[in-house]
Amino acid sequence: MQRLRRRCSNDVVRLDLATPPNSSSSLSIDGAESTETRIQRLISEHPVIIFSRSSCCMCHVMKKLLATIGVHPTVIELDDHEISALPPASEDGSSSSSSSSLAPAVFIGGACVGGLESLVALHLSGHLVPKLVEVGVLALSPGYDNNNPIISS
Repeated sequence: MQRLRRRCSNDVVRLDLATPPNSSSSLSIDGAESTETRIQRLISEHPVIIFSRSSCCMCHVMKKLLATIGVHPTVIELDDHEISALPPASEDGSSSSSSSSLAPAVFIGGACVGGLESLVALHLSGHLVPKLVEVGVLALSPGYDNNNPIISS
């Protein structure tokens, strides 16, 4: 796994770890870079990023929720041995590398939000949209009501 390959489907940008061809890209990864370092770098480079296993139904729901709001996250599909390198959410919302966490995990502005349950709770409490605005991936529309954050299609 030396390079990231970009694919688009269902209005979501997906980056898969893959072996690189002989080309330089902003998505290239140093072959000596550890999985933990690569994950930390990706978290710092992307304002909204989801780490998942392939075909994860919870990740699909996370992507749909964010897309409904107007945000298209970067999605990284990890192999089983890479998932343990994800930094977990600590109680104050910041990430820590002291123990492993499970995918899917969403990071917003470099901070681990957690899994699907945490993302939905953040949305229902009215704090998700302001957090997305804060990291610059969403602009509030004039008619947005922070007290009624549920968006229906």
